[in-house]
Amino acid sequence: MKFFIDTANLDQIKEAQALGVLDGVTTNPSLMAKEGITGKDNILKHYVHICNIVEGDVSAEVVATDLEGMIREGEELADLHEQIVVKIPMIKDGVKALKYFSDKGIRTNCTLVFSPGQALLAAKAGATYVSPFLGRLDDISTDGLNLISEIRLIYDNYDFETQILAASIRHTMHVIDCAKIGADVMTGPLSSIEGLLKHPLTDIGLAKFLEDYKKGNP
Repeated sequence: MKFFIDTANLDQIKEAQALGVLDGVTTNPSLMAKEGITGKDNILKHYVHICNIVEGDVSAEVVATDLEGMIREGEELADLHEQIVVKIPMIKDGVKALKYFSDKGIRTNCTLVFSPGQALLAAKAGATYVSPFLGRLDDISTDGLNLISEIRLIYDNYDFETQILAASIRHTMHVIDCAKIGADVMTGPLSSIEGLLKHPLTDIGLAKFLEDYKKGNP
């Protein structure tokens, strides 16, 4: 499973990259605003900064919701850097845009997916990634993991090449559960990745090793 980090914070991206397990980055206008990055030119420059840190795919989201606008913005984003993947919302014109970009050889990430039918349409239109929002479904007492399982079954039935990018990951167990059911990619905060490092028995064992070493080497 690929590990993406969902942020626009360069320090967190660098930290995840230093860990040696980072495969890419996803971000969006809300995450940009959280870091105080506003204005089209600043946002475009920031995407390039991210691409210069990581080696993998960087999802950059269009703001337009009409076909012509999505195509115009998507082509501009794709021209920024070869690592850019154009992030397109799951709406009617979005599906049309996915097909357009697929035919042009521009990679895409279909975002805001909440049903198997939406994921099926995205795959049919040629999306590179499809992003079911696990955490947001959990927030409304709906089983987000079940959605990923259903998409996995559908994609495997028909050998779709679209990768399932489990988005809106909230914590480490989400990562483990997504790995169990076959998500191709997870994207979440740095804490969800670093949480995989932690186990109390590891801490206890290391403390014991160090204690015994000190006894033998006063």
